[in-house]
Amino acid sequence: MGNLLYLVHRLPYPPNKGDKVRSYHLLKHLTARHRVFLGTFVDDPDDAQHVETLRAMCPDLHVAQLQPRWAKLRSTTALLSNEALGLKYYRNAGLQTWVNSVLAENTIDMAVIFSSVMAQYVEQSLAPNTPMLVDFVDVDSHKWTQYAPNHSWPLSWLYRREGQCLLAYERSIAAKAKHSFFVTANEVALFQSMAPESTGRVDAMGNGVDADFFSPLATRVSPFADATSRRGEIALVFTGAMDYWPNIDAVTWFVKDIFPRLVSERPMIRFYIVGRSPTEDVLALASEHVVVTGTVPDVRPYLQHATLVVAPLRVARGLQNKILEAMAMARPIIASKSCVEALEVRSGTEIFSAESAEDFITQISALLRAPEHLASVGAAGRDRVLQNYSWDAHMAVIDKYLTRVATA
Repeated sequence: MGNLLYLVHRLPYPPNKGDKVRSYHLLKHLTARHRVFLGTFVDDPDDAQHVETLRAMCPDLHVAQLQPRWAKLRSTTALLSNEALGLKYYRNAGLQTWVNSVLAENTIDMAVIFSSVMAQYVEQSLAPNTPMLVDFVDVDSHKWTQYAPNHSWPLSWLYRREGQCLLAYERSIAAKAKHSFFVTANEVALFQSMAPESTGRVDAMGNGVDADFFSPLATRVSPFADATSRRGEIALVFTGAMDYWPNIDAVTWFVKDIFPRLVSERPMIRFYIVGRSPTEDVLALASEHVVVTGTVPDVRPYLQHATLVVAPLRVARGLQNKILEAMAMARPIIASKSCVEALEVRSGTEIFSAESAEDFITQISALLRAPEHLASVGAAGRDRVLQNYSWDAHMAVIDKYLTRVATA
């Protein structure tokens, strides 16, 4: 058993959001074998109540408060240099002091970094012989570059600049790390194409899903049957944090370019946008046929009783937790082609893939005309999750790079 310093950009509990699901399961995996010193941020007041849960898992814990509005304002000072805004956004003197103290007072065998922006806390203070592992998750710099064409100036310029600056930082961190990880082989290939010097020093470490938690139960009540007027409705469901731009883009595109055709054919159809922190743009999508739930106590009833789950993501890549969760709940899902390609699944049997608006309309309409097919697709999807997507199996990828720690 060794001592690990684990730095995460968002409190890894509760695991109710894509990055938090992954960072929590990585923490759980690490604490099963090592003593973990955890440094992180709270950016949602509702999460503060869960700090003690993490304190019970770690011998030392530092949680810095992050006010998103002030952090955004502070990050603009990076425009005076070639620094990425994200680095300034997550810079905190108190957290730096704690990191320095942990490194000075304890024998830290390895630093594990979740999200490249957290590497700034150990760049100068980590001992030369103390290795660093970095879980980039996705190639975040490329996401910012993708955002640029979808926005007008000055945001297009700002996003393009952030992509360039963050890529330079990602490359520098990957060069210093003992090893780095991305969520899929496609993300690994993408990063290597942008940072060829990293070839051979990065691996894919996939996401998993808790198939015991995300499992259908006969006793779970449908959220779609509360109002008499909605009985018999056809419920299409999208889940995700609704202040995250790729999710906002996905539901906006679906409502404006795909859903009207479906409603015209089936008046009883409704689209449920289920997720925390919906923006004003998302709230504005609500109508007779579109329901924006905001935060719900449990997403599982919406997944289990959905007629179909949809994931029309045009920007987000990588392995999407929302897709794995829907599959674990034995629901048929139609997702963007890029998301399906990140999975080890049989498209057309365990999940359905679509790319254009016309693709989604055609696929959804065909499935709704064959309701007997929905259950078999859902069952096949859950079987795939049980076979291939346990968290322990995926997180174990990091273990061979912790051999020095294991023998310490």
